[in-house]
Amino acid sequence: MSVLKQTFYLRRPDIVARELLGKLLVRIYKGIRLSGFIVETEAYFGREDPASRARRGGDLAKTMEGEVGVALIYGIHRQWLLNVVAHELNSIGAVLIRAIEPFEGIDIMKKLRESHNIKNLTNGPGKLTKALAIDKRFHKAPLFLKNGDLRIEEGRKVRACEIGTSFRINVSRDLSIPLRFYIKDNPFVSR
Repeated sequence: MSVLKQTFYLRRPDIVARELLGKLLVRIYKGIRLSGFIVETEAYFGREDPASRARRGGDLAKTMEGEVGVALIYGIHRQWLLNVVAHELNSIGAVLIRAIEPFEGIDIMKKLRESHNIKNLTNGPGKLTKALAIDKRFHKAPLFLKNGDLRIEEGRKVRACEIGTSFRINVSRDLSIPLRFYIKDNPFVSR
């Protein structure tokens, strides 16, 4: 499958978050391909977004307003979370990848996660990073390189009628529009 071009991410975070559903998140781990179809995302905007990392300033805010299509990785509750920087020109934003449906390298993912329950393997942002051995060393890595160890490729087509929306999860203050997108009835969605 072909890798998504960098220009894919040069749009509003909510548009990118919706269109990432069905795409294939790929991690080359010790020469082996681990992957899963993205089934749940959340969009984050700039400083006007009360739940955005951009409000805090520092490296994460600078990364969110920088080059699109790069990984934005930060830790929370002793877990790494994978985001991809996505925004319009001269703007700020990112998309959190919340859950994937395992596709390739499932046995290795189970070992990395120390879990044999496939339904529970990658159904949350911290679970999927552990299953794919994604950590801080991928922060700012381009996800649009054909031979990158972490990249996002074309995947399955998801129809508009298959997409559900809600407000973001575990957010104390949210914007007035739903910014969580997920594939309805997919067993790998976090909730």
